[in-house]
Amino acid sequence: MSCESFCTCVLTDCPAFHEKHGNTCNACIKKNLDSHEIPACFWSNVEKPEVVKSDYTFLKFAESILKHEKSA
Repeated sequence: MSCESFCTCVLTDCPAFHEKHGNTCNACIKKNLDSHEIPACFWSNVEKPEVVKSDYTFLKFAESILKHEKSA
């Protein structure tokens, strides 16, 4: 399945960016699973890209979700 129609990733310089891999998310998902991280596209539903910077870990994502749930 092509992800170009819904991808919200702004990390175009990432080696796993979908346009560098036939417009599929496979390389990105594999990279993130191997690194125990959440893909940037998931983060974009919670934080602005400039807020996340570099810590895409499961823990940081969970903390961010909880913070936003409390403020909602």
